[in-house]
Amino acid sequence: MMGMALNQTGFYETREENSALRTVPAAREFKPDVVLLDVMMPDADGGDIAGDLKADDATAHIPIIFLTALVGNEETSLGGLLSGGHRFLPKPVSLAELTQCIAEVTGKEAGPR
Repeated sequence: MMGMALNQTGFYETREENSALRTVPAAREFKPDVVLLDVMMPDADGGDIAGDLKADDATAHIPIIFLTALVGNEETSLGGLLSGGHRFLPKPVSLAELTQCIAEVTGKEAGPR
């Protein structure tokens, strides 16, 4: 849903990958400015995928934002929650919150708010 919403702004191009095994190869191919990861996924742990991305020279520089239902607004309200240098946003996240976070981690102007 968030990928579709980001695409519809006209400011972002997204790609979804539902296979943990394809994450690093997909990121190498697509060369994203940021990777959005869920913490809990059916076939993998988001932290493990983040580690795989950071261990690969071609993707190590890509910022990662975790979207998760494991933390709430209370935990992230004071500047956002960081773990391993990655931002965490609580689900559900608004498009405005997500685009602001993307701008912060990429250093690129945010889309519409």
